[in-house]
Amino acid sequence: MGACAGGPAMARSRRIRGTLMAPALLVALAAGLSAPALITPAAAETYRGYEAPPHSVIYTEGKIELRDYAPHLSAEVTVRGDRGAAIQRGFRLLAGYIFGDNAAPDGGSEKIDMTVPVTQAETGEGWVIRFMMPGARSLESLPEPENPAIRLVPQPAERLLVIRFSGLVTSPKLADMEATLRAHAAARESPGADAAVDV
Repeated sequence: MGACAGGPAMARSRRIRGTLMAPALLVALAAGLSAPALITPAAAETYRGYEAPPHSVIYTEGKIELRDYAPHLSAEVTVRGDRGAAIQRGFRLLAGYIFGDNAAPDGGSEKIDMTVPVTQAETGEGWVIRFMMPGARSLESLPEPENPAIRLVPQPAERLLVIRFSGLVTSPKLADMEATLRAHAAARESPGADAAVDV
């Protein structure tokens, strides 16, 4: 994610990520991504007992925070279809992987701890659904997915502008949260400065 001089600024591209686990959600504008992101709250390295990616808060204004997230690994799958059906199918495939539909180095299978967030991102190929892998794991220590559609992918450090909200995640609600974040990012922009948050 690209932090540039001048602090948070205007959005450029868009991406949607979403959680399937928590009632309170965050919408995030993320650098180098293609839509606003939805992530579960992760004020510490755990959320409701599940491991979450470590982050530091750059600033807080009301329900909006600018956060820096550390690199982490994820298991992901791309699923075509409308958002709801794609998320359900992607979640089931990834849950199968962490619950043992995998090939461990010893020839058996292995259960992997559930973590948060579970994310969703709309791309030109469909919806990318991601499970973060536990922080103690590496690409070498994770079992291979039995399903060839599942990929193990290193995720880079990210700077995200996030807003917390609760309730049902609907397209109109996501649009409202995205508009709030974009307005916030535009209001904090310094004239002539490069964007610190590429959205």
